[in-house]
Amino acid sequence: MNKTYEVTYSPFRAFTRKEWSKLEEHPMFPVSDIDLTQLQALNEPLTTEEVEEIYIPMIRLLQIHLTHYRNLHNERDQFFDNTSQPIPYIIGIAGSVAAGKSTTARVLQKLLSMTPGAPKVELITTDGFLYPNAELERRGIFNRKGFPESYDAKRLLAFLASVKSGKETLEVPLYSHLAYDVLEGKIQTFERPDILIVEGINVLQVNTAREPKRRVFVSDFFDFSIYVDASERNLREWFLERFKKLQQTAFRNPESYFHRYATYTEEELMKFANEVWDEINLVNLQQNILPTRFRADLILEKGECHFVRGVRIRKI
Repeated sequence: MNKTYEVTYSPFRAFTRKEWSKLEEHPMFPVSDIDLTQLQALNEPLTTEEVEEIYIPMIRLLQIHLTHYRNLHNERDQFFDNTSQPIPYIIGIAGSVAAGKSTTARVLQKLLSMTPGAPKVELITTDGFLYPNAELERRGIFNRKGFPESYDAKRLLAFLASVKSGKETLEVPLYSHLAYDVLEGKIQTFERPDILIVEGINVLQVNTAREPKRRVFVSDFFDFSIYVDASERNLREWFLERFKKLQQTAFRNPESYFHRYATYTEEELMKFANEVWDEINLVNLQQNILPTRFRADLILEKGECHFVRGVRIRKI
């Protein structure tokens, strides 16, 4: 009797950590000369092994994409019989609060800047495009800070449009995690980069329920996108651990927005942190962030202690 087997297809190719680490001859970086402590965020361990086995192959893959991007630019110039300045290549990085996006972004920025030609690589976060706390309060959405509606989407889209228009001098509003607010009148200015990394929890989000007229999205400006993935259990654990460490460090600063929590007992602190996770971060993850995971070109699947256990790559 013949058996019929159902074949499951996926738009992604999946690799175990071991398989990924052995992909092709990748460029050799003096990883031992890099101060990894300058790249890792609070409570996000980073080892030489993680850089060599996970990030170096990622850089090689990005180099392939960058080479084709630059070749396409040159061929278009030949077709139009003109010479133009290359437009920055934009890499978007998404994922939940506490997933480790900032560490991934900083490692990629460092390694990409070390590739042949020493490209200029800039990194921004979308935090600066949050509405100021006063505006969030006025709109009655302060407790939804980090949700899509809490961002000045028009300003963020205008910035990305200026990047892709080839504007020479670029400006980004600054956000202070100490003040837990956008710094009024403060901006980060930089000259047009070769590569721009944009990191933010909702950068792959395209929900138009609240703004039905908007037809351009942040991800439309990305040339390559990455989603940093982890289980809800690990994300909660990492968020709570980070909150404990912040109480011992940043919260002790009298100027910190969270200074009031510096004297909480561990029980009080964990009760508050769990409420924040359950009522805000988890809701945002399930409703807005996680549904965007499969819009990414590459998914980093994390396991225990922030170490990557697998990688998914969108097929071409």
